[in-house]
Amino acid sequence: MPQLRIVFAGTPAAAVPTLERLAASAHEVVAVVTRPPAPLGRKRILTASPVAAAAERLGIPVIDARRLDDDATARIAALRPDLGVIVAYGGLVREPLLSTPVHGWINLHFSALPAWRGAAPVQRALIAGDDELGTSVFRLVPELDAGDVYAVRTRSVEPGETAGAALESLAASGAGLVTEVVDAIADGTAAATPQAGEPTFAPKLTIDDGRLDWTRPTGEVDARFRGVTPEPGAHTEVDGTRLKVLEAGPVASAPAAPRLEPGEVRGDRRRVLVGTADGAIELRRVQPAGRNAMGAADWWRGLGVEQAVAR
Repeated sequence: MPQLRIVFAGTPAAAVPTLERLAASAHEVVAVVTRPPAPLGRKRILTASPVAAAAERLGIPVIDARRLDDDATARIAALRPDLGVIVAYGGLVREPLLSTPVHGWINLHFSALPAWRGAAPVQRALIAGDDELGTSVFRLVPELDAGDVYAVRTRSVEPGETAGAALESLAASGAGLVTEVVDAIADGTAAATPQAGEPTFAPKLTIDDGRLDWTRPTGEVDARFRGVTPEPGAHTEVDGTRLKVLEAGPVASAPAAPRLEPGEVRGDRRRVLVGTADGAIELRRVQPAGRNAMGAADWWRGLGVEQAVAR
């Protein structure tokens, strides 16, 4: 099997497993392209991306690029890459960079395309109540996530699975899928097929997407909570004060849970419940505005009330 010279582009932790698998493969990762260090935390300390940190550990040269502009294109072209591999880089690949590698670019996307094209496929799938998640490796083209697909793998959503947990799992399994496709491209046996079916789209989530609407059925509230956890994070307002919801889940039907009106909050020393349109959600771990995360029962005792209203 011929050895390919690969340029890898990625930024978040979800891209690291693929970089590690490629670095351990028969191919050569000649450079990693990633977003520049960004200020993180309350102290806004400049911090390298997870992919940059992994590349340094693996001894691979890093190209910091906020955009894949003319300068980044020239630096990548000078490396004479055979293939570009991109996983959640956070920027668009346009011509002439799209055609710079001999075999073009392939992309690992966290959905079974053409479902959930865009920036937040796992999150949007969970919010929509999908019972299946997927990964796709496809040929990058100018149109968003529309290229021919080399390989797809799907699996069922696990009970209570959050977007963070799902993305970690899919990143690990997707790394193997990418490596299989890269080997097939090197061997000349790779075959890509056009996407079939009506596409759905997954735009980036905003803070407003994390607001929990207690007037909706329990299943919908739980689906949104899982889809926005950990980013951008689920939240509500209790008696006018913002409350982040870090851990939560549906409560079994009566007699396990009292009948609550939508948004009605009641608690005791063991648990805190919020009413929905047809049941209740148990708050397990929360973070009040300006305070540290804590158990929901501890937060409730601190309020010192018998009931409250969440909106």
